[in-house]
Amino acid sequence: MSHAVPRVEIRAAQQLKSLMRDYFLDLDAAACDADRRVAWCTSVGPCEILVAFGFATYFPENHGALLGAKRLSHQLIPYAVSAGYCAESCSYMNSDIGAALRGVSPLQDAYGIAGPPRPDLLVYSTNQCREVQDWWNFFGRRHDAPVLGICPPTHLGEITPAHVRFVRGELQALIERIEAHFGEKLDRDRLAEVVARSSAASTLWRRVLDTARARPAPISFWDGLIHMAPVILMRGSPAAVAYYETLLAEMQQRVRDRVGAVPHERFRVYWEGMPVWPRLRDLSDKCLELGVAVAASTYCNSWAFEDYSGGDPLEWMARASIAIFINRDEPTKQAFLLEMVRRFDLDGLIFHNARTCPNNTNSRFGMTQRLREDHGLAVLSVDGDLSDQRFFSTAQTMTNLEAFVEQLEVRRRPASSAVSQEVAG
Repeated sequence: MSHAVPRVEIRAAQQLKSLMRDYFLDLDAAACDADRRVAWCTSVGPCEILVAFGFATYFPENHGALLGAKRLSHQLIPYAVSAGYCAESCSYMNSDIGAALRGVSPLQDAYGIAGPPRPDLLVYSTNQCREVQDWWNFFGRRHDAPVLGICPPTHLGEITPAHVRFVRGELQALIERIEAHFGEKLDRDRLAEVVARSSAASTLWRRVLDTARARPAPISFWDGLIHMAPVILMRGSPAAVAYYETLLAEMQQRVRDRVGAVPHERFRVYWEGMPVWPRLRDLSDKCLELGVAVAASTYCNSWAFEDYSGGDPLEWMARASIAIFINRDEPTKQAFLLEMVRRFDLDGLIFHNARTCPNNTNSRFGMTQRLREDHGLAVLSVDGDLSDQRFFSTAQTMTNLEAFVEQLEVRRRPASSAVSQEVAG
C-alpha cells in the first residue's frame, strides 16, 4: 500500500536485528555446549534467578508469537489438537507444540538454527495464565527435563505485604529446588546485579513508551511490538540496557524534531489486549492510512516494571510479578486504562477480544460498556486471536476501524457543525 507521506523508519531497528541474531545464535551454541545449561522461562517469569545461576534463557511465548507473525500457527495447531490439546486453548501453546511435533520453526530461516534449544530446566509463573504450566509440562516430558514453577495470587486489587511475602517465599523455594537439582549455590550478589540491570532496562523501556505522550507520537504500538524484544528476552543483560539507551535517545530526538510514527497524526488511541500477530502489517498500514497513532497499549507496558532501588532483589521480583496488569482485578484494570487515556491524551480505545486468550482479554465482562457509558469514551472491540488467523476477519475489522475513525471525527467536530451536517443530510 502506498502513502503520500511515508513513515520514518526507526534507525535502532538495524541494531536490534544484530542483537536478536546474537541472542539466538548464543542460545543454539549453549544447547550444544556441555559446560552450559539452557532454561526455558515464561515471559514475565523469574528469569533473573535463571540468569544469575548462569543459564542461557529462552522464552517459548516469543516462539509462539513468531509462529503467528509468520502465519504458520493455523497450519500447526491441528498437530497439537491431535495430541489432545483443545483447539480453543492458547494458540501460542498449541502452535508451539504443533511446531515441535511437526519439526518446523521460523528460527530455521531467520538464523539458520534447527529450532528452539533443548532445555535443561523449564521454569514458569502462572501470573499471566495457567496454560503455561501445561505447556511447559509437555516439553518437560518431551525432553525429560525438570519443570518448576511458582503460582502467585491472581486477580489482585491492592497489593499487600502479605501477597509480596507469599511470592517471595515461592521464589526462595524455587532457588532452593534449583540448587538441589544442579548442585550449585546461587550467588546472591550476582542476583542483585542482574535484578538491577533488569530494572534499568525496564525503566528505560517505560521512558521509551512515554515519549509517545508527545504530539505526534514518535513510536507506536506496532513499533513497540518489535522493539520490546530485548526487555523480554534479555532481561538482566548489559546488552538490553545499552539498546534501550540508544532507542530512548532516538525517540527523544524524534520528539524534538516532531517526527511521528504516523505522519499527519489525526487521532490517538489505545490498544488493549494481545496483538493480532498474523495481521500486524495490515492493521499498521490501515492505521497509517487513517492517520491513527496507537500511542499506548497494555501489552507493551507489561514489561515496564517499577524501579529497583536496592535492597532485597527477591522482594522486587515478587512485587513486579504480581503488579502487572493481567494479574489485577477489574476495577484496578479499568482505573489503569482511564489513567492511560489521560496521560497520553487519547481519543479512544480499541479492545482485542482474543479468542484463545481469555486471560488477556478484557472486553468480556462489561468494561467496554462502562467506559462508554460512565466515562464517555469511544471504544471499539475487534474479534480475533493472537496467533490463529482463522478467528480474524481482515475485511470486517478494517470496516470497523473506518467506522470507528468516523465516530472519532464526529466526536471531535464542534457541536454546531455536527448539527448543521445532520440538518443538511
